[in-house]
Amino acid sequence: MQSTPNWGYFWGYFQPWGYTLSLTDVAVRSAKPGDKPVKLSDGDGMFLYIVPTGGKMWRLKYRVDGKEKLLSLGQYPEVTLKQARARRDDARRLLAAGTDPAEIRKATKAAKNANTLNSFEAVARLWFAKEKTSLVATFAAKVIRSLEADVFPAIGERPVNEIRPPEIVALLRKIEARGAMETLKRVRQRCADVFTFAITEGLREDVNPVLGMEKSFKPVRPVHRASLPARELPEFFIRLNAARISQPVKLAIRLALLTFLRPGELRGARWQELNIEAGTWVVPAERDRTRGLIGMKMKEAHLVPLSRQVIEIFKELHAYSGDRDLIFPNRTDPQRPISDGTINSALRAMGYSAAEVSGHGFRATAASALSEMGFRREVIDRQLSHRERNPVLAAYVHQAEYEEERRRMMQHWADYLDVLKDGKKIIPMKRQAV
Repeated sequence: MQSTPNWGYFWGYFQPWGYTLSLTDVAVRSAKPGDKPVKLSDGDGMFLYIVPTGGKMWRLKYRVDGKEKLLSLGQYPEVTLKQARARRDDARRLLAAGTDPAEIRKATKAAKNANTLNSFEAVARLWFAKEKTSLVATFAAKVIRSLEADVFPAIGERPVNEIRPPEIVALLRKIEARGAMETLKRVRQRCADVFTFAITEGLREDVNPVLGMEKSFKPVRPVHRASLPARELPEFFIRLNAARISQPVKLAIRLALLTFLRPGELRGARWQELNIEAGTWVVPAERDRTRGLIGMKMKEAHLVPLSRQVIEIFKELHAYSGDRDLIFPNRTDPQRPISDGTINSALRAMGYSAAEVSGHGFRATAASALSEMGFRREVIDRQLSHRERNPVLAAYVHQAEYEEERRRMMQHWADYLDVLKDGKKIIPMKRQAV
């Protein structure tokens, strides 16, 4: 069987004698390494450099101002013989025009690095690194995931100072097409914040390209959680009592109705947050989900006055989890709270559909009933921990605002629920003096 000739040896034999032979694809492919690096010339300064380990690189030898220089043209086989020759010819044209191709490559690389550092993704991650210190951890994760999923694939590599409104509209249209209008609103706001950050950092000179863009999309309609009217609560308590669900979950549902906290605030409750003697429960700021588009900013804790009935429930719960940190620990992992679907699953077990009632809906039930009873709107809103939209008023809102009125209101609400739960004559829904 005839062996393949070592073309590297063949070229190496003739070149020292002054012969310049053009390489062929076969010669390049079959060239073997030696004990020392091998150079196979192709003419006009280009040669194939073969290292003892077998690697093959294209190189160009040339002179600038009498000084010999080398320019890498790529590695074989990623760069073919034909492509290497084209790169050599381009470099020779630059030399003929008085330009060093190595300097051009260096400048191009520097420009590329500058664009990478100033890309939208790089700037957005810098913005996020500073912003996340004031965000709830779980929400911060959602912020960066939304950018990674919906923004970076579209404009992540684009220099932040070159992005124009049509590019933003295009990526937002894709979100709109899948019907995720709330995501659209949040992503639009986050993009606006990144561009504002870029402008303040001197990375972009003109106006924010997202400003006024909300007019190009349909307004997001608020989602109203399913809730029961107060008149249906007597039957609700009957179903709750009869349902085959664990006692701690039943107590969690009663607490949700008595305190009308958000499900996330309730299920993450810890014993250390309670002051039974003072009759207060302070929900930490990082669990208070009342914030705006950007981000669940950690501001202040939320004070919940405890009625006598709520204190009794906590005393009963102490027998189940008093030796743990969490009041509602997960059965499989006590270091984590019950899942966000636990209460809603229990409501389904009680025979209610998702369209009839949800854990979040207890807030609407309480707010509507208390308003009918004559309690002031601002007192109800403060107990609901609604975000104050007026920035001037927001500066004066703090956790203890209307505390005495809220304490009377919470006790009145608990007494009212007791009447409904015990099947007594329903208290008329009349205006209350506060």
